[in-house]
Amino acid sequence: MTEQSPKSARVRRSAELRWRVIAGLVLPIFGLMVKLRIQQGSALPPRGPFILSPNHYSEIDPIVMGVVVWKLRRTPRFLAKASLFKVPGLAWLLRFTGQIPVEREAGARLGEPLKAASLLAERGQGVIVYPEGTLTKDPDLWPMVGKSGAIRMALEQGIPLYPAAHWGTQNLMGRYAKKIRVFPRTTIDAVIGQPLDLSRFEGKPMTREILGEATEMLMAEITALVSQLRGEKPPAKRFDPSQVA
Repeated sequence: MTEQSPKSARVRRSAELRWRVIAGLVLPIFGLMVKLRIQQGSALPPRGPFILSPNHYSEIDPIVMGVVVWKLRRTPRFLAKASLFKVPGLAWLLRFTGQIPVEREAGARLGEPLKAASLLAERGQGVIVYPEGTLTKDPDLWPMVGKSGAIRMALEQGIPLYPAAHWGTQNLMGRYAKKIRVFPRTTIDAVIGQPLDLSRFEGKPMTREILGEATEMLMAEITALVSQLRGEKPPAKRFDPSQVA
């Protein structure tokens, strides 16, 4: 991976300082509503790039996982639609917090994860990528079939890819809900697994078959972590919205 340039190091330090300001405002309020329990053994690398891929079933998931990443002493950031960087006010906030713009148009979609991966490697930053791409459509909130963006990023730059899971967030804000349940205080459990071993895919062309196999490996690890937190067995077959009539 590319060594950090002095400019990239300054960008990283600046983002960390900005997040300290945000954390000072958000964490006290978050703590009043949520009892967050990060499972023992959960860890992220103390420095250098990483990709964190959790399950996704509530619109408030990014805040929950952002707090988890911050408590593990790393700066949280996400891939955000490039069009959002043109919205007055929101554009300033996205830049202030160091979010990464990506194009969602069909012509640019495949190359955007690779551009983002290069940027992460250069700056030594981490990013949260939801491999499902949207809220799960599984009736019981289990992870559904994933997309290959996180895998592409990891393989392109050799960035460590960590599966993760959280459970209990649905009691704070249900899937498709528009309001947060402030009371009673919600307990949310979170866990981060070991980095995914992608060594058997390294150096191979990123064909649809290779990406599909690696993506399913990632989704299986995420599902196992969700199962651990829920204390339940997952469905025998992963939900695939493309197969629903």
